[in-house]
Amino acid sequence: MTLEQLRIFIAVAEREHVTRAAEALNLTQSATSAAIAALETRHAVRLFDRIGRRIVLTDAGRRFLTDARAVLARATLAERALDDLAGLKRGSLRLSASQTVANYWLPEMMHRFHRDYPGVRLTTSIGNSVQVMQRLHDIDVDIGIIEGEPSDQSLACCQIPGDSLALVVAHTHPWVKHPPRKTSDLLQSPWVLREQGSGTRAALETLLNKAGHTCKDLEVAFELPANEAVCTAVEAGAGAAVLSNLVVRRSLEAGTMAALPFGLPVRTFHLLWHGERQLSQIERRFLDIAGCDPGSAG
Repeated sequence: MTLEQLRIFIAVAEREHVTRAAEALNLTQSATSAAIAALETRHAVRLFDRIGRRIVLTDAGRRFLTDARAVLARATLAERALDDLAGLKRGSLRLSASQTVANYWLPEMMHRFHRDYPGVRLTTSIGNSVQVMQRLHDIDVDIGIIEGEPSDQSLACCQIPGDSLALVVAHTHPWVKHPPRKTSDLLQSPWVLREQGSGTRAALETLLNKAGHTCKDLEVAFELPANEAVCTAVEAGAGAAVLSNLVVRRSLEAGTMAALPFGLPVRTFHLLWHGERQLSQIERRFLDIAGCDPGSAG
């Protein structure tokens, strides 16, 4: 059994599709299928059931997936230890960030890091705050950056200045002439929301909860998984939304939506890493560039 076979098995298991796994790994479909077949033949166990064009994990496959991820995580930590011996001249850093951070804040940080350390390979995955924390918990990434408050107690956390939130509507919305003054007024409009697990949605939920309301009290026109989709729906007149000022800046400048005065909070961003891991030189340097002192982490 090789680490490459484990990587292929995990990719196929997560996608339940050989072709998609092969594309993600930049391998041929035949090479991907051969790796799975070799594992099953060598250990005389069936890891997948073939159902039409789909494949699904067997019970043995589900149990093996946990061990396979753990082995790869340990191998990655060993690789990080070797990278530390080489200083900052080579190595890799795996980042994961929530949408607002990844699209509007992280690129500049990555550029600054790459300018100083061009031999270090940076990779990034994007998800909502819950997904980023899960990847850190599974040691699938090294550092995560989210807008919302972290809920996983196994993660170390460092706060840095973030963004501010804006209540936005289309210019044809009645609130442009008569803005809401109190939280209960927010119930008088259709809304476009981000999905559950989003840091931006969590901020709106916190605002509502303080006044004794929840998102269930809102008239929700759409629930969408991307900031850009929410912007487009708001511009089309679908309803109100709460979004980062970083997300809506261009739309406001273009005059395609209006921001209303409502006193929404300024947010902090949270840089996270697994609390039981020792930070590498590369990870410490990235945190330093981002303005985070690991010694002050909670």
